Amino acid sequence: MIDPAQLLALVLAALAASTLAAVAGFGGAAILLPVLVGIFGVRDAIPILTVIQLVGNASRAAFNRRQLDLPVVGWFAVGAVPFALLGGIVFAAAPAGFLTRLVGAFLLLSVAWRHTRRGRQSHLPLHGFVAVGGVFSFISALAGTVGPMMAPFFLAYGLVKGAFIGTEALASAVMHVTKLVAYGGASLLTVENVAVGAALGPLMIAGSWAGKRIVDRLPERLFVAIIEAVLVITGLAFLIA
Repeated sequence: MIDPAQLLALVLAALAASTLAAVAGFGGAAILLPVLVGIFGVRDAIPILTVIQLVGNASRAAFNRRQLDLPVVGWFAVGAVPFALLGGIVFAAAPAGFLTRLVGAFLLLSVAWRHTRRGRQSHLPLHGFVAVGGVFSFISALAGTVGPMMAPFFLAYGLVKGAFIGTEALASAVMHVTKLVAYGGASLLTVENVAVGAALGPLMIAGSWAGKRIVDRLPERLFVAIIEAVLVITGLAFLIA
């Protein structure tokens, strides 16, 4: 049973997470996951988080539907579906500590690479999203969140602002649906988990709406700078964890 203090923390975290994710395209799970783990334990937290992320990503995709790059989502899904299923199956045996530090190093290196001459000139080909979808869907099924890791690849393809937010969100929604199927097959997804995630859905939609209004008013260069700042902060936090 959730006490009033836990409920308040959960509500505030969900609203803050969805607004941040709507502005930066990622980062919401980093706010929500510690709260969920503290209340429900890690075994239930990641399936609950996946339900919440599905609602949040679907709403961000809907709010940015005019700027979606559907070919990117299609190629992403080719890799995401099989590897999200595989990751969900092996979820219980994930070596989380080493993986967390590896992710932190990757985030910092990805930002540094973007500021080198070759990094500024790099461009991810469309079919490259098959690998992006496969690798990060597998990791997401194990660790719960990979938004900061995927962001550099969507940026490298040339997506910014609404196109970046909406396309990344729709691709992530495909990934989360597949993860839920895998969790359900492994008896990790309960009715209670779905109920908690669904109950927070309206807050995720409200945060997505607020974040969309902020993004529409941001200059493109400031938008990219915000994303890179979140990447650096998240990377350092993962290395220290």
